[in-house]
Amino acid sequence: MGQARDVMDRLMAAMGSKDKETLARCYAPGAVAYTPDQGELRGRDAIAGYLFGFWEAMPDVRYEHAEKHEAGNVAIDEGFVVGTNTGPLRMPSGETLPATGRQLRIRSCDVATVEGAGITSHHFYFDQVEFLAQLGLMPQMSEH
Repeated sequence: MGQARDVMDRLMAAMGSKDKETLARCYAPGAVAYTPDQGELRGRDAIAGYLFGFWEAMPDVRYEHAEKHEAGNVAIDEGFVVGTNTGPLRMPSGETLPATGRQLRIRSCDVATVEGAGITSHHFYFDQVEFLAQLGLMPQMSEH
C-alpha cells in the first residue's frame, strides 16, 4: 500500500466516524475539490464543511466500498453512498430543504491526488439526478 492509499483510507475512516478535524487534516491546506453539485471548493475547511453537510442531512450516512485502486500518487474509491435523509439538506442555491425521510443509495467515485501527506486534489463523482430522485425531490427516472 502506498501513501495515496494510506491517506485515502484515513479520509474514509474519518468520514465513517464523522471526525471533522481528522478529515480536514487529510487535505493539504491549499487542497482543491471538484464536486458535481457545489463546483470547485478551495481549502481543507471548505472541503470538510462540504462533507459535513452530508452528515447533517443524513446522520447515518456511510460509504459501501466496491473497489479500491491506487496508481502512483492517486487513490480511487468506488462504491455507494448510503443513508437516510433525516436532517436538513443544503442546496447549491443556499436554500435548505427539510428532511424527506427517504433512503438514499447512489453510486459514487472519489479520485484523490496526494502530495506529501495530504490530498491536494479530490474529484467527487455522483449522479445529482439520481440523488434528487431517490430523495423524492424530482420524478423518478424510468428504466430502459
